[in-house]
Amino acid sequence: MSLSDHDHDGHDDDHDDGDHYDRDGRGADAGPDRLCVRPLRGPEELPLFRRLPGPLDHELADDLAAGRRRLAWMWLALRGARPVARAAWWGLPGDELPRVLDVFDLDEGPGAAARPARVETGHRLLTAASSALFPDGGRPEFSCFLPRDWRERPDVRRGVEDRTAALERTGARPLVERLRLEWRPPAPVPAPEGRLVFRPVRDGGAELVPLMTRVLEGTLDAHDRAGLSRMPAHEVAARHYRDELARYTSPRGWWRIATLPDGEPAGFVLPARNAYNAIIAYIGVLPAHRGRGLVDALLAEGTRVLAAEGVPRVRASTDVGNTPMAAAFARAGYRVFERQLTMVWD
Repeated sequence: MSLSDHDHDGHDDDHDDGDHYDRDGRGADAGPDRLCVRPLRGPEELPLFRRLPGPLDHELADDLAAGRRRLAWMWLALRGARPVARAAWWGLPGDELPRVLDVFDLDEGPGAAARPARVETGHRLLTAASSALFPDGGRPEFSCFLPRDWRERPDVRRGVEDRTAALERTGARPLVERLRLEWRPPAPVPAPEGRLVFRPVRDGGAELVPLMTRVLEGTLDAHDRAGLSRMPAHEVAARHYRDELARYTSPRGWWRIATLPDGEPAGFVLPARNAYNAIIAYIGVLPAHRGRGLVDALLAEGTRVLAAEGVPRVRASTDVGNTPMAAAFARAGYRVFERQLTMVWD
């Protein structure tokens, strides 16, 4: 994954309107007609950063305090005192590098530049920030949350198209669009139907990773399919467990293996809590048991576990193209409240 090179001296002479890259964030801003690209200088600049609005603005301060964001991972492009683009990456506390670019916005307010200039500004911001953060390449994916009807809203669609155009200029390509789903009480949770027996996971990854490996056969998940194009199924499963599932601090006693009455595993569901919400972190039916509607029982069990904890909502997501899983969520009372667009660098 690579982006365009950036001149670390802070000047890009290929552009006739001038460009200034404040590498350490301490220098003076450029003049009113030049573009200054820099990281945030301190938490006091969060209001400036939020002048370009986005769906994660309410989380930024807490994320920064908790170490899920860092000032060096939060970048602005300014013309004078006006923010014209912003980007921010997210990671887990202790991560050396961020895991995802999840904030990228361009100025679309009154007096904003025309579309070609907006796209160019976004491209310059991403190039400068990525060159500073990832000098050896290996950029993490871009992911953004969008209204569920974003294609039917011309103003929102234009903004998405501008951002994706800027990302594509850096070499990014679309990977997948996902449905973001939510269950809220007092929506009912189906009672156990009796076909499956649920028990806690034994020995964590030692039991789960082999089952996750088997579930990858015939997967419709775009991230899993991308992983399988680069490495064996066991490694895809092991990395998923190590990099995500094992990092949740919620009780592993919530995790469930589903077996047939004779004890044969048929699938699993992993309810969890991340830094923001209760979630269905992973759900899978083993290939030999697909096509029997067992996913409904698995999803109901995971939702029951979290509902018993008194959570105000349970969130989940699935690829738009994974219509069987989307249908299962709908049957379980989950509603689509947003969409999620992901782009990657090869």
